[in-house]
Amino acid sequence: MSFRVAPADYAREHAELHAIREVVFIREQGVPAGLERDALDPLSYHVAARDAEGRVVGTARLTPERRIGRMAVLPGLRGRGIGESLLEALLEEARRRGWPQVELHAQLHALPFYARAGFIPTGPVFLEAGIEHRRMRLALSGTCPVEDAGAAAAALVGLAARARRELGLYTRALDSGLLDRADVLDALRRFAVRPGPRRVRVLLQDAFGPQQAGAPLLLLGQRLPSVLAFRQVDDPADTEYPSAYAFNDAGGAYFRPLGHAFEGDAGTHDPATARRLRREFDEVWERSRPCSEYRVLGV
Repeated sequence: MSFRVAPADYAREHAELHAIREVVFIREQGVPAGLERDALDPLSYHVAARDAEGRVVGTARLTPERRIGRMAVLPGLRGRGIGESLLEALLEEARRRGWPQVELHAQLHALPFYARAGFIPTGPVFLEAGIEHRRMRLALSGTCPVEDAGAAAAALVGLAARARRELGLYTRALDSGLLDRADVLDALRRFAVRPGPRRVRVLLQDAFGPQQAGAPLLLLGQRLPSVLAFRQVDDPADTEYPSAYAFNDAGGAYFRPLGHAFEGDAGTHDPATARRLRREFDEVWERSRPCSEYRVLGV
């Protein structure tokens, strides 16, 4: 399907925008009609996706409160990149305005969608219009805090989704509760099977524990041995390193001061940190041993 995304003049095009929002929010999700429109609509920056015939098939807005919302794509047209294009158009506008970060309230089922764009969840789950949501933030430069396992998973999903050709992971023992999550494994698999050369390098302090536990990431490595490589640190200084981190080759990084905890800072637009972590990683990688025992694991 061909479509284009462009700014929408709310004063002239509001009927078309609300027609899409009515289908998605009122009819499909049961949001009360009185909550769907608000006083922010005339003040917000709106974008619309139009098909080849010029019909609006999706819309979203950016409010003066620096919040993205009212993201709506017609049900039969989802999964075709429309939502991603609407979101990127709003992020481009936020960058043009010089905003340091934006936020949104994501329905729980949409957390992976926004995580792939680099958003990090924060705070508890809450009800909005009778639907469970979680607040998410995206640093347009720098980082956002990572508070829990869900936020840590979102950080890794964002790094994998936005990586070009390379990901690096420094971990104690493949982080049970994080690197065995279905959403993280799926993000790593999606990255690994993209066309073109790909590389995921994983440095561990303990290679034996994950092997004994049958860590799912090792099974993924067995299926994609040309992409995933594992090494265990040998140098005493490396074995005592207290932190853990991840980076990609597109300026994204996630740093955890304590390797046994998920709390830290992450951002998909933090090139200085990504370069520093890459340099440190490369140095340790060169003096570490390949995990040859992983090559004979049964799948």
